[in-house]
Amino acid sequence: GELRISVEQQEQLLRLRYEDDGQGMEAHIAERVFEPFFTTRRESGGTGLGMHIVYNLVTQALAGRITLTTQPDKGVRFDVVFPRVHPSATSA
Repeated sequence: GELRISVEQQEQLLRLRYEDDGQGMEAHIAERVFEPFFTTRRESGGTGLGMHIVYNLVTQALAGRITLTTQPDKGVRFDVVFPRVHPSATSA
């Protein structure tokens, strides 16, 4: 497998992109991946909190947004966009 991580600046925003060429996800899984306690690996000890924690860190701690693009057998791509300067740093 191959994975790529890239970061680029777009004016006052930073875009972090994670891409891999793994197994990808079916649409019914991808649409729930950020929900708390959603897992396809409960029998293997999965709690379903990992991507929910990532979502909260991006949207709350970084004041950004995260999107997922995926298809079965086509890998995944996560795009994380957040401000270069956190909004709370400019409001003081």
